Parts: sequence; C-alpha cells; structure tokens
Amino acid sequence: MPNEKALLAYRKGGQNCAQSVFTGFQKLLNVPQTTIEEARKQGGGKVEGGRCGALHATLVLSKQAETRKELQSRFEELAGSQLCREIRMKKQLSCDQCVDLAVTLLNQHEHSKI
Repeated sequence: MPNEKALLAYRKGGQNCAQSVFTGFQKLLNVPQTTIEEARKQGGGKVEGGRCGALHATLVLSKQAETRKELQSRFEELAGSQLCREIRMKKQLSCDQCVDLAVTLLNQHEHSKI
C-alpha cells in the first residue's frame, strides 16, 4: 500500500520524490504533514551532498543506523548510485522508479521486523 500512495503522490499529486516517500508511509509510520511539506526542499538532488530525495526520505524514516546502512547499500546496488545526478545520468532508473524502490526497500525491512 505505501508504494501505491507514494507513486500516486509523485505522479499525480505534484509531490517530489522525498515528499512522495513520506506520503507513502504517512499513516503507517505516523509521518506528520509538516514533514511532508518541509520535504519540498529535498527533491531533485537538493538534499545535502546531492543524494536522491527518495533515498533520503527512506533513511529519515528508518530508525536504526544499521538499517540505514543496509538501505543505502541496497539502493545503490539497484539504482547505480545514491546521488540523484548520477542516477539520472546512468538512466538505470527513472525518478518514479527510485520512489518505488525506496518505498519497497523500507517496506520490506519494516515487515521483516514483524
């Protein structure tokens, strides 16, 4: 369900990649609306260091350092980089595919803890 919400927010809701990931998990992880609004500044490689906004949002939502390292590693493996600009240049994944990947990775991790 988070994937569908995130992709709808990205494709039709006018949200950037970071906002979309937060929206996907809004109900499941109690993400405040203010967090989604503040993430407007985090899409399109505008996160510090140029990191993908979808990945950034996933890392913010993950609570443990070990989890964040696993998510970063897996995302980079599948997307070809953690950096927005590099991902776009490689054309391995589109932006909406990055949103889907980031949500999928966090969702899989959250369900594995249950």
